[in-house]
Amino acid sequence: MGQEYTRRAQDAPDGPEDTRATLEGGGTAGATGDPAAPAPTGTPAAAPAAARPAARPSVGRRAWLAVREIVLIVLITILASFLVKTFLFRAYYIPSGSMEQTLQVNDRIFVNLLVPGPFGVDRGDVIVFQDTKGWLGEPAPQPANGAQQALEFIGLLPDSSEQHLVKRIIGMPGDTVECCSADGRVVVNGEPVDEPYLHPGSAPSDIPFTVTVPEGHVWVMGDHRDASADSRMHRDGPGGGFIDLDDVTGRAEVIAWPVSRWGDAGGDREAFADVPDPAAARAAGAGAG
Repeated sequence: MGQEYTRRAQDAPDGPEDTRATLEGGGTAGATGDPAAPAPTGTPAAAPAAARPAARPSVGRRAWLAVREIVLIVLITILASFLVKTFLFRAYYIPSGSMEQTLQVNDRIFVNLLVPGPFGVDRGDVIVFQDTKGWLGEPAPQPANGAQQALEFIGLLPDSSEQHLVKRIIGMPGDTVECCSADGRVVVNGEPVDEPYLHPGSAPSDIPFTVTVPEGHVWVMGDHRDASADSRMHRDGPGGGFIDLDDVTGRAEVIAWPVSRWGDAGGDREAFADVPDPAAARAAGAGAG
């Protein structure tokens, strides 16, 4: 009886589809009778977990994420600035007119700290050096400004210390520097030098001198010779006016501020291109004698 009922249900053309499917397969299937077929359209299906929209963070969490991102950016900026200031470049400002017109009062410059070091200095370079010889005298007392000092320390502000000077290298170790030639020029190792960087109207030197630069030192002069207390003015002081290469902080590379003066900081090695090596100059002098 049960088998006959099953056959009738299978053969019945007008029977309900869901009834046939239930009797045949013992479970729910689609209209085709295939158990793997998708559920009818009218049957709601659960959305996959990946397709569900993520819950929106609360206002408090969004604020915390924003603050955390800002703090991370500030910390990375400070760290990068400190590393650059310590190992690569340092900012300084120009407090006087001794290097005019090359560098003007209140210019901000970037100084390459890899010079001297991996890279050497040479005649014509504009350098910044520590005042270990007392050229500037005792520094004037300055009111404490913790914020400014902190920003200078990490390199976000130019170093405002007045115990550094900026001058141009005229003589390297072993060079003989004198002034002046018959036509009024500075002479290095017997070769008169044209100095295009001099302040307009400024003579190469109003003070006659002849010096030989000792090893490990340089002879420096400002571009505004009438307003520069440089090596010429300190021949009777500590070091005889010569600057120890160990005191050189770096070479001025770029004028960074004001924007209207962006550009090279005025190094000019080309002016000394014809100056002979000091040993060759001495040999030539001995031969001529």
